[in-house]
Amino acid sequence: METESEPYVRLATLRQLHQVMADMNTARSLADTLQTVADGVVNGLGYELACVNLVRPDGDLVVAALAGNPAAEALITGRVGSRDSWERRLTMGEHWGDLVFIPHTEGWILDDDDVPQWYTDGPAPRFEDEWHPSDRLFAPMYTPAAPGGTCGELIGVLSVDRPRNGRRPGAWGREALQMYAFQAAIAISNARLRSNMQRALVRLEREQQALRASEESFRQAFEYAPSGMAIAEMGGDQHGRILRTNDALCRLLGRPASAMRRYSFSDLVHPEDIGTLLRTSAEGGRAELRLGRRDGTYVWVSLRNSVVADAADGPRFLLTHVEDIEERKRRELQLAHRASHDSLTGLPNSAELRSRLSSRLCTRPAHPGALESLDAAYGSAAYDINGHGFDFRPGGAEAFDAFDHHVHTIAPEGERDDGTKGLAVLFCDLDGFKSINDRFGHNAGDAVLIEVARRLSRGVRDGDTVARLGGDEFVVLADGLGRADAQDLAVRLRNEIIQPIRVDGRAMRVGASFGIGWAHCGMTADEVLKSADERMYVEKRSRPKQHRRAG
Repeated sequence: METESEPYVRLATLRQLHQVMADMNTARSLADTLQTVADGVVNGLGYELACVNLVRPDGDLVVAALAGNPAAEALITGRVGSRDSWERRLTMGEHWGDLVFIPHTEGWILDDDDVPQWYTDGPAPRFEDEWHPSDRLFAPMYTPAAPGGTCGELIGVLSVDRPRNGRRPGAWGREALQMYAFQAAIAISNARLRSNMQRALVRLEREQQALRASEESFRQAFEYAPSGMAIAEMGGDQHGRILRTNDALCRLLGRPASAMRRYSFSDLVHPEDIGTLLRTSAEGGRAELRLGRRDGTYVWVSLRNSVVADAADGPRFLLTHVEDIEERKRRELQLAHRASHDSLTGLPNSAELRSRLSSRLCTRPAHPGALESLDAAYGSAAYDINGHGFDFRPGGAEAFDAFDHHVHTIAPEGERDDGTKGLAVLFCDLDGFKSINDRFGHNAGDAVLIEVARRLSRGVRDGDTVARLGGDEFVVLADGLGRADAQDLAVRLRNEIIQPIRVDGRAMRVGASFGIGWAHCGMTADEVLKSADERMYVEKRSRPKQHRRAG
């Protein structure tokens, strides 16, 4: 650039400066922009050497581009200078506006710092404004400042060397370099922004491709899963409504997908399992319950819930995995039934009988004099106006309040029917059964036991329990009976049993002896059964032996 005619500048020089500025604003990438900035200093501003030092994310400056000397470019491009060393350079020397000029008389102290540099030795200046090889000129580049503010953030430094006319730049040269650094900062900022945007777009496209691939994988895993899958709404007025189901769930319930969208799982669950469903946590919950099929039957399933989001802050949905456990449940029920029922007759066995009987009994006595005895022991002050025990009695109030919700089992008093209803325990022992086993074999005996079990079950009410205690002994638990009712029941059952039983074409007959015991709280199950057993033997001995079978 011509300087001897300042402030008059040739039009060709301005055109050249305009062109290099246009070039650095039209570069395609950040690297091209940086190199164009360095080339513009050489081609448009009249310097033989230019270097672009770019601020890195860690604050240090790296030589990002160099123009004018291939040897220097190969030597220092990519090398890094510390931010502290650069801060020292930009605060010393002479300040020409935003430019920093460090003459050779001061620059020697920078020869050993870590800033990459290239210069050649030369003779001392012959006149005052002649350029010395050790002179340094820097043009800091700042991001554009906000309106009314100071300069923005430092993004880099242009370092120039060896003006072609051999002189230090005059007023026009300084103004041109400062203006060029300002435009270069804008171009670099824009290029960096474009680069970041391009990287963001590439990353976004990759994420979208990954999302599409993930959605497709989820769709295929959902649609073709061997077990049932469903997506339901979570929250709001339509919470739990089924939005989507896969083929496996539709086949399991025998319902088309269009029909499934009209339901929620609470509409399909068995009435007895609705509590289990409601207790199941929406997030990570699991439950085993029965779902209704289209034909009105139910199937045992295992439900597992998890929450999925449509987006980071988007609506959440409930993903439910439905596994068919009908076969496992059937086996479990069979095992439980075998453990609690007699294998021959299918009746509850001895253990199940004792369990059912014990569930009705408590250790607190329930006979009419129980409360009076407590009054005698602790006084009337031991009770409040509601009849609840105070905690100064042995065991505290809790020991008595444990029975507040227990319906005590009581028994009729005396031999006459006083109208009291209780839990009758009918102990049944077959008469003449051993002779059937001895004469016709155990298969015939088993057939007789099965028929007796059937007749006993047929002769009691729904809710009563008929159990086989063992051998030819049976027990009936019948709640809510008075003494006369229990005796009538025993007579009816005995009359049913003594009817002929046909086995392999033969008519066989057995008799039955019944003993009636009464269960009440304060007794154990074994004590109740022993009482009924003893009464049965009393009844058996009271009849002549020849009449026991025929009744």
